[in-house]
Amino acid sequence: MGNRFEISVVNEKEEVAAAIIQKAIAEIQRIEKLLTTFDENSQANLINRHAGIKPVRVDKEVFDLILRSKRISEITQGAFDITYGSIDKSLWNFDKNMTSLPDSITARKLVRLINYRNIILNEAKCTVFLKEEGMRIGFGGIGKGYAAEKAKMVLQEEGVTSGIVNAAGDLVAWGYQPDGKPWTIGIADPNSARNQFSSLEITDMSVATSGNYEKFVMINGKKYSHTIDPKTGLPITGIKSVTIICSNAEVADAMATPVMIMGIKVGLDMINQMRGIGCIIVDDNDKIYTSKNINLK
Repeated sequence: MGNRFEISVVNEKEEVAAAIIQKAIAEIQRIEKLLTTFDENSQANLINRHAGIKPVRVDKEVFDLILRSKRISEITQGAFDITYGSIDKSLWNFDKNMTSLPDSITARKLVRLINYRNIILNEAKCTVFLKEEGMRIGFGGIGKGYAAEKAKMVLQEEGVTSGIVNAAGDLVAWGYQPDGKPWTIGIADPNSARNQFSSLEITDMSVATSGNYEKFVMINGKKYSHTIDPKTGLPITGIKSVTIICSNAEVADAMATPVMIMGIKVGLDMINQMRGIGCIIVDDNDKIYTSKNINLK
């Protein structure tokens, strides 16, 4: 998935723990094959190749993930939208050495294809259809969290009562450390990602952070974040990082980016209306904002 996964489990026998972890790794690899856009045979690319042509039958779990993605798009008023793939590679490819900005005319043309409402789902036939030719879906905004949640389920089915699955900062933790204490999770300092500006003690919770310090390009001395506003096709500004805390890794992963796109006031207003979810925002001036249910020490 282009990210580093770290898996920790509590078990008295190291060899048993290692064997169980391998099963979680296999599950992550299985999910990657379904969702990646870097494999022509993935179900994501199969859907994309038939955009504007015909519906594509997919596995039930892919269908359900797309269905949940559309619901998150509705909640966030389109700030989260898996059809961002229409601009992902052709306009802003942060995996390559970009040296100039894309022109605004091209950006506006491609943004037209970003519209989660044009993902047509047929539950009876388990098919997905992208209405317009050129549309593309991508799971970069939800895939890590989904994989972390599925890996946790595999570990729990193997009897693991305490552990952490960390998908490059999007993590889920359950149970307790061997000393009986909750897991201590550091929140990265957006000015120095190797350091933390705060920490949380959690169990049976997920934490996801979206920031402009992880993937970006420098053009003419200015930093451009990989977080793209689907309405403009251009990078967002004003926020360095957003951290989401809730019970599900998939939801945490999916909600971090739209809060960055919606902005501090609108993003926090949305989070404050939702149950069981908290948010920490750091703006470009290093000022910290939190949802009502978060108290930083």
